[in-house]
Amino acid sequence: MVFEIRTAVPEDAVGIARVWAAVMPHLVKTARGVETELRSGTSKVVLIAVEGAEVVGYGNVYLPPPGEQAGRLRITVQVPPESRRRGIGSALAEAISAAAEQAGGTGLLVVVRDDDASKEFAINRGFTIGRQMSHSTAELSGVPEPPAVPAGLQLVTYEQVEPRQVWLASTAVADGDPSGLSDSPAYDEWVATWWHHPDLRHDLSTAVLDGDTVLSFATTSADPERGVIWSSLTGTIPAARGRGLAKLVKAEALTRARNAGLTTAHTGNDAANEPMLAVNAWLGYHLASGAWTAEKAL
Repeated sequence: MVFEIRTAVPEDAVGIARVWAAVMPHLVKTARGVETELRSGTSKVVLIAVEGAEVVGYGNVYLPPPGEQAGRLRITVQVPPESRRRGIGSALAEAISAAAEQAGGTGLLVVVRDDDASKEFAINRGFTIGRQMSHSTAELSGVPEPPAVPAGLQLVTYEQVEPRQVWLASTAVADGDPSGLSDSPAYDEWVATWWHHPDLRHDLSTAVLDGDTVLSFATTSADPERGVIWSSLTGTIPAARGRGLAKLVKAEALTRARNAGLTTAHTGNDAANEPMLAVNAWLGYHLASGAWTAEKAL
């Protein structure tokens, strides 16, 4: 049967979740979460490859905030192993690149798996391999107890803060991500697709407060059916770094996940982000797989 490329709709959520599970099982991408993204999100174009009723490939391009110049745009292209070498990835990459150009993009940024076939696919389409990334895993049964909370500060969960407090800290941290993979959407978009995302666990996500200001935070998504969590972003605002706050919030988040009955933690990092890698090593993470960023001018 011949596949076709089309825009994704909420009813495709189950199929898209299956693609993510086949390609990147360490991520938390439930069908319920994907459906919410497709219904509420306006910050990315999502295309899929379908063969009959089956989703056999996924692609997206993150759009610039309204009123801002596009510049380099982040894209994703995912094809399950059993559907590769049929031209699906090439067709998706071409369609996503066209969507990025239409949005005014001057360049593309993508993450490719750390294997020869994936890197060759990117290079053959004009991409240059860039920064090394890592995916790490920890068993929550072995997580150490969190450090003491520094005097004058308060350790809370996302249930105890307003979304704008976290958004401000997230925006401050995202701009300093050396990989370029962290985005900072406008507040309303962020609330709709991130704060209210079904996979985000407010009770397992933690923050350190100085008064009303979030100094450091650890955001946790969870898939209870699989017993796994994904730490999507852990960060400390520039003015509060060097005080061990990232270790505190992430240890607390993982401890809460363990106490909630979850068993395994996954996370991803820029391979040169030594401070965060040191925190992860202390928490018991070990390297599970790798990836690379790749860039291309349009």
